[in-house]
Amino acid sequence: MNSSAAEPQLPPPQPSPIELEVRRIRELMKIGRHAEASDAAQRLAAQVPENRDVLFLVALSQRYLNKIPEALATIERLEQLHPRFSQLYQERGYCFVALRDSPRAIDAFLRGVNINPALPASWSMLEGLYRMTGDAENAATAAAHVAILKRLPPEVVRATALFSDGELTPAENIIRAFLLRHGNHVEAMRLLAKIGIARDVLDDAELLLQAVLALAPDYRAARNDLALVLIERHKYSQAREELEKLLQLEPENRQYRTLYATACVGLGEQEKAIPLYRELLIEAPQAPDLHLSIAHALKTLGRRDESIEAYRAAAAARPNFGDAYWSLANLKTYRFLDEEIARMRAEESASWTPLVDRYHLCFALGKAYEDRGDYAESWRYYERGNALKRSESRYRPEIIETNTRKQIEVCTQEFFAARAGVGAPQPDPIFIVGLPRAGSTLLDQILASHSQVDGTQELADIQRIVLDLQGRDSDLGNPRYPGVLADMKPEDFLRLGEKYLAETRVYRTDKPRFIDKMPNNFRHIGLIHLMLPNARIIDARRAPMACCFSNLKQLFAAGQEFTYSTQDIARYYRTYLELMRHWDAVLPGQILRVQYEDVVEDLEGGVRRILDFCGLDFEARCVEFHKTERSIRTASSEQVRQPLFREGLDHWMNYEPWLGPLKDALGDALVDYRD
Repeated sequence: MNSSAAEPQLPPPQPSPIELEVRRIRELMKIGRHAEASDAAQRLAAQVPENRDVLFLVALSQRYLNKIPEALATIERLEQLHPRFSQLYQERGYCFVALRDSPRAIDAFLRGVNINPALPASWSMLEGLYRMTGDAENAATAAAHVAILKRLPPEVVRATALFSDGELTPAENIIRAFLLRHGNHVEAMRLLAKIGIARDVLDDAELLLQAVLALAPDYRAARNDLALVLIERHKYSQAREELEKLLQLEPENRQYRTLYATACVGLGEQEKAIPLYRELLIEAPQAPDLHLSIAHALKTLGRRDESIEAYRAAAAARPNFGDAYWSLANLKTYRFLDEEIARMRAEESASWTPLVDRYHLCFALGKAYEDRGDYAESWRYYERGNALKRSESRYRPEIIETNTRKQIEVCTQEFFAARAGVGAPQPDPIFIVGLPRAGSTLLDQILASHSQVDGTQELADIQRIVLDLQGRDSDLGNPRYPGVLADMKPEDFLRLGEKYLAETRVYRTDKPRFIDKMPNNFRHIGLIHLMLPNARIIDARRAPMACCFSNLKQLFAAGQEFTYSTQDIARYYRTYLELMRHWDAVLPGQILRVQYEDVVEDLEGGVRRILDFCGLDFEARCVEFHKTERSIRTASSEQVRQPLFREGLDHWMNYEPWLGPLKDALGDALVDYRD
């Protein structure tokens, strides 16, 4: 989203031969040479049969030539491949108008404007169709939308249409140029914020939406967008405040009610969220996402059988809903029926199944065949799921490696000695760090079973502080953080420590200690020590092959993009070892390393060692951690509700025939991980 003024301006990319031909065909249509345009579009479609713009031109030319059945067949194919492309529905509407089929024309135009509200032609057609069918109320609504679009600057309408159809770069270019010329314009600023949300540049989006609401405090859509961003940034308390303002004005609004329930879940209030979701479900009993949200909340509370019923309802509501099947698999204790596996295989191989559902289905099938002991078929699906997920990822391992190098350069023993005594002195937090799937949830459950400790969740607060320190124009090759730590004053670290304690208070009860188990915080132990010098830090470690393989077969809800290829996970594990060795050297005695395999072999000994490090008295309930009833949100939630078993320690060896590249990539980490 941001660009530095000092950056060299690169020439715009040259259009491809396909793009040039698309432009030529459009020009042919403009001058009425439809037969020639149709022939050219058909030839181009033979070369790129899944290209959205080419298929659209084929359908358009077919309608111009009055080949309506052929045009509708092309649109059907286009919808299978690109279901979020609003103009295909507008074109379908025109086809049904040509067939004098008003009901289906109305339905098509409505689907288009529901995806893309900036379709003036569709709104105009809807106004006319509603008037023709005697529906004055809906005709007036459509006319109002036409009037709104006429009042908006053409650039904003055009950029909104492009954004709605997923063309983020041209939409952003248009809207940025417009804002440079015209200054503050609430619709343009809101659209730029929505582009930021789509690009996951959430800090920019939050600031833009706050600026919009400063100019137009009654703009409900912008306040709804802000609540959504706050939820995405894990600022659940602030999000709920914004939603309470909206619900005072529109208490029955489904969008506001849904987001409010989501904010409750984020705050760990599943018991409050479930009835809210169920109220929404009464109004829309076939809404798959609602069934899924209810199931997730039930799972977090340990209500396994009810969660299974809700996950199955989500899959029944949408048969290719990959997340519903993966969530069943992710219970770790669920076993798929033969007919469920057959259904998943069929949906995964269907050409119309979206990418996100395909890789969810692949991971679910990997687990299904793993549970049946068919490891070859299981690995085939895990490998395919990882490849599909990695194909949409923007993960770059060198960014993590650069951060590691900078941490080692900046955070020396002398650096910490010169800053001794800074930060907030409270000993409240216990940080559990390491890699995902390394046993952190087990350690979390052990500690949360203690009478003096609150188990919270994977808190994003350290990550947000790092983003603030990083600044807005980050140079990934030479990032501002962690170098900025050297320029900070003692009072800065005190302020950050107090900010962290204040903002995490919402997740706590009156117990004196609490757990923050965000594993990726191992990258920021230096910052944590400066902010909270008396916090306890536990490094949850697992043998590299077991840990990396466990990550390769796990599909995470968000983040952890390094887990979707053998090379990426191996590089990340090695980088983790390198940085943890550094923290051990410069902060001796500040970090307790807990080897997962050791805890499995001697649970009570491991528990006593952990509690002693945290300054907590031994309590037998920590050994019987599986009896503790609490909300657990991670992938291991069902596993830590059972006693420990040794069987899982070497489970990766069932897949050893396919893990040679992982072994090679890990190299000496295979033996050095225990230091």
